[in-house]
Amino acid sequence: MTDDLLELEDQQEMFEHFRLVADKGQAPVRVDKYLSTHVEGTSRHRVQLAIKQGYVLVDDSPAKANTIIRPGNVIRFVMPYQRRGVEILPEDIPLDITYEDDDLLVVNKAAGMVVHPGHGNFSGTLINALAFHLGLTQAPDADDERMGILVHRIDKDTSGLLVVAKNDGAQADLARQFFYHTIDRKYIAVVWGNVKEDSGTIEGIIGRDPSDRLRFKVTDDPEKGKHAVTHYRVLERFGFITVVECILETGRTHQIRVHMSSIGHPLFNDERYGGSEIRKGTIYTKYRQFIENCFKVCPRQALHAKTLGFTHPRTGERVFFDSPVPADMTALIEKWRTYTSAMSEG
Repeated sequence: MTDDLLELEDQQEMFEHFRLVADKGQAPVRVDKYLSTHVEGTSRHRVQLAIKQGYVLVDDSPAKANTIIRPGNVIRFVMPYQRRGVEILPEDIPLDITYEDDDLLVVNKAAGMVVHPGHGNFSGTLINALAFHLGLTQAPDADDERMGILVHRIDKDTSGLLVVAKNDGAQADLARQFFYHTIDRKYIAVVWGNVKEDSGTIEGIIGRDPSDRLRFKVTDDPEKGKHAVTHYRVLERFGFITVVECILETGRTHQIRVHMSSIGHPLFNDERYGGSEIRKGTIYTKYRQFIENCFKVCPRQALHAKTLGFTHPRTGERVFFDSPVPADMTALIEKWRTYTSAMSEG
């Protein structure tokens, strides 16, 4: 152990803040690089500072910045104070529940609702609403900050279906289905541009954008992200925009948003990926006003998780759920339908 770490341990107990186990397929990589790409909200510089202080352990031994991570290594981050958890308290927030039984429920999340507390959103989230509905509560020092019920999540400004586990058995079974990509998920999206092919597949490694930690991007480096596959099918064309159905083979953060942007078709009104400005169309004032009105009608990225299918953890039956496209996206599509119809008649 380093002298710094020994001195700290003499003064007070060290507490584990997080723990990672390197995957079986992990290629050899420096620990500082590994942590900067696997821990949300950090940077390589901050990781190196933590290593210098002796706070990073690899297989219970203090790491150096050039320590190589290999398959099976256990990486722990310890600090001389307890981890501050997120207090999750029940809140009586209405939920649109599509299905519920003793093992799980399927909820239709509205756009604008954050799924889980954190990053400045500590109340009014889906988890707070679920805690009230299920009669659960959780103190800040709980071992599991996610309450063990959420198997997956969707972005704040994406609407649509989520499955929620109500017990450990259902949670483990559903998590395994997500891990092996046997969950059926179909989304409806409105994207900029006239998508050339009627259907296609987008493949690309998705990793965090080093220039903006809140964005993700397609990269060629397998050490900087995870393989992702999105299938798409055109549903309706309006010249300057296209309505598409997207089927997720994998489930990476911002996957549809990143993949569609990577082929030149960012989601309509997706501010983070360049869709909240005019990407296609004319320079005329009336067209700009039309687009501004469209942004007001659908003031978020036009993406909806419409269909969800999985094997029920108790019955073994394959079940499917569907949710209607919400009013804001329906109104947006109808505005474009009217606009292009008028254009063709004129």
